[in-house]
Amino acid sequence: MPDLPDMSFLDVLGDRIAEVQLRHFGKMKPGEVNLKRKRDLLTIADTQTEKATVDAIKSRWPGHSILAEEGGATITDSDWCWIIDPVDGTTNFARGMPHFAASVGLYHKLKPVLGLVEAPAIRERFTAAKGEGAYLNGKRIKVSKVPDIEHSLIATGFAYVRNDVKRNNVDNFSKLVLQCHDLRRLGVASMDLAYVAAGRFDGYWELFLKPWDVAAGALLVREAGGRVTDFAGGEDWLFGENCVATNGRMHEELRNALSGAEPNYTPVLRGVEKKLVGTRLSRVRRSKAADRGRG
Repeated sequence: MPDLPDMSFLDVLGDRIAEVQLRHFGKMKPGEVNLKRKRDLLTIADTQTEKATVDAIKSRWPGHSILAEEGGATITDSDWCWIIDPVDGTTNFARGMPHFAASVGLYHKLKPVLGLVEAPAIRERFTAAKGEGAYLNGKRIKVSKVPDIEHSLIATGFAYVRNDVKRNNVDNFSKLVLQCHDLRRLGVASMDLAYVAAGRFDGYWELFLKPWDVAAGALLVREAGGRVTDFAGGEDWLFGENCVATNGRMHEELRNALSGAEPNYTPVLRGVEKKLVGTRLSRVRRSKAADRGRG
């Protein structure tokens, strides 16, 4: 039998992530927090968490592709790809606020298979496996049954590039905060999605998200009975940089209330997506050619 990743390995990763992050949380020293670009921080916890996560994966599955926020993309000749955000909510982490998480998603042929959102400061571990459900600290979770925006608690976020784009989400926030029961902004996309899965939030939307922001949380929502789409209602939420996630009941109402994605915009990592697809297609063609040769 092939050695395939499963939920038990997510616990291994979660333990390693928690150990690294809690070692540094609330103890940051001068020089351990740096600015990558406007509003985008990098801490020693980001780099060490990513290294610990990648090392654990490579020790078991060295041939898998890896797409990580800090280390970039390592594309191999494999159908399997791990997508990693070592510290989602770095600003919260650097300020000593406990809402931050690591997000790790495993994809097979660009379809979600496993998801981990590890929030060690609040001792919460969200996990999911395709077809096996979503869990919080080992207990099954489900989305809420709230039927509409009027009665909902929803969440969103704002991109680092909000000064430089047309669709900066301020218009959506200003409109929906007047329509819903209430609205939250944690600053941690993976936790927003996990909270939708757990029924804490009824819906969530955001623009200019990267794959590592949504890779794990999207599977959590779907396995908890919710719905995830892009702003157009399609499936381009992983690399397309916009996402709507809800309990399903109010999905179309929320999606239709949004002003839309950035016009004439090419997602930053579209090239990586094409490489992942191209690598898989190339391998399929080689396999078919080899079969013809044997025939």
